[in-house]
Amino acid sequence: MIRLFATLLAAIMLAGCATAQAPPPERRIALTFDDIPRHQGAFLTTDERVEMLRTTLREAGVEQAAFFVNPGNLHERENGVAHIMAYQADGHVMANHTASHASLSDLTVEDYLAEIGRAEAWLEQLENHRPWFRYPYLNEGRRDHAKRDGVRAGLAERGLVNGYVTADASDWFYDQAASEAVRDGHAVDMEALGELFVESHVEAADFFDDLAVRTIGRSPAHVMLLHEADVTVLFLADLIDALEADGWTIITADEAFADPFGAYAASYDTPSAQGTLTEQVAWQAGLPAPRWYARNDTAVARAAFNARVLGQTGGND
Repeated sequence: MIRLFATLLAAIMLAGCATAQAPPPERRIALTFDDIPRHQGAFLTTDERVEMLRTTLREAGVEQAAFFVNPGNLHERENGVAHIMAYQADGHVMANHTASHASLSDLTVEDYLAEIGRAEAWLEQLENHRPWFRYPYLNEGRRDHAKRDGVRAGLAERGLVNGYVTADASDWFYDQAASEAVRDGHAVDMEALGELFVESHVEAADFFDDLAVRTIGRSPAHVMLLHEADVTVLFLADLIDALEADGWTIITADEAFADPFGAYAASYDTPSAQGTLTEQVAWQAGLPAPRWYARNDTAVARAAFNARVLGQTGGND
C-alpha cells in the first residue's frame, strides 16, 4: 500500500511539473504592407526605404510578407515597378488594394469593382501574385450593407478573397505625425518615436489576440497591418525583435490567410463594416467595447506622440 501510494504521489508530482512547465500557446503573426508603391516620405528616399525594408525582412528571417499594391499609382512613383519586382525576387507576395486606393464609401459598387478589376489585371502578370483583396482604409462600406454585400459578391465572382487584418496599431499615423513635425520645424526625438511605435504595435498584437481568444476560444494566425512608410521601415527591425521577445512567431502570409478564422471575413454581420476582422467578429459575438486598440483613436495616439516624441506638455498616453 505504501509503495502504491508513493507511486501515485510521484505520478501526481510529475504531472504537476509537466503542467507547470508546459509552454504557452503559440502566437503567430504575418506582416503585411499596404499602399505599394508609397509616396516619398520625410526621412528616406523611396529607393532607400525599399532597400532598408528588404534588408530588414531578410536579416530578420521573415520568409514571406504580403504587399498590397495600387497599380494605378505606378505612373506617379519613380522606380515603383522595379521596387515591386525586387520584393517579389525576395520571395514576398503581391495582392490587390484597388488600382488607386479608392474608398468604397466614395464609389458605387460597380465603379469600385472596376477599380479592383484594373488592379487585378496588372497583378495577374506577377509570378508571386495572390488572389487576396484588401479594402483601402479597411472600409467595407461602413453602414451601407448593400455596398458591403455587393462587393462581397463581386469578389467571389472574381475568385478573390478578403485580405483581412487582425491586428492594427495605425502605423500610418506615426509616419504622418513625424512628417508633419519635421515640416513644421519641430525637433523629433527619434529614439522616443521608435519606442512609442514599437510599444504600440506589440500592445496592439496582444490586445487583438486576447480579443480573439475571448471570442473564438483560440489564438488564430494573425495578420498585422503595416505600410511601406518611412517610420515603419526605420523601426521594423526593432518591432520584429520586440514581437519575438513577447512570444510571437513571424509566419508567412500564406500560412496566416490559410487559417480558418478567415472564413468569417465573407460572412460577419455588424452594424458597421470598417476595421479589423478581430473587432468585427467580436462585435458580432456580442463582446462589449472596447474592441479595438486604444491608440487606434488618433486623438489618443496624438497625445502620446506630442508628449513623448515632441516633449510637449499637456499630453498623455
